[in-house]
Amino acid sequence: MLFDINGGEWIILLVVAALIIGPSRLPGYAEQLGTLVRRGRVFLRDAKARVDQELGEEAKDVDWASLDPRRYDPRRIVRDAFLDEPAPPPVRQVTRPGAAPASNTGVVRGGAVAAVPVVAQRAPFDDEAT
Repeated sequence: MLFDINGGEWIILLVVAALIIGPSRLPGYAEQLGTLVRRGRVFLRDAKARVDQELGEEAKDVDWASLDPRRYDPRRIVRDAFLDEPAPPPVRQVTRPGAAPASNTGVVRGGAVAAVPVVAQRAPFDDEAT
């Protein structure tokens, strides 16, 4: 959020600002703030339109979520580079005695959840590589 301030703190800040500014000048400052917010919105809308115009049609096909650095997984990148077709991510499930299965991926055996085995695939090996 904005400066990590909760609702109660915003109210206190607004009351303090109203006391410092005073009731006579408060409407003028509120009008200036409204004008600034409107200009900011127009600026952002125009900047987005200009970026879309400059990048053209090829930018609309880009999957921006896949470029998020928080989704970076070096193991997946290396695996995808070595395999012709990327393998789906392995299914992992925690087994606890007496726990019911969280989904239909587990098998119930004697009251415990048995995890679905993950088949590991090895990357192709090149004898001539250095």
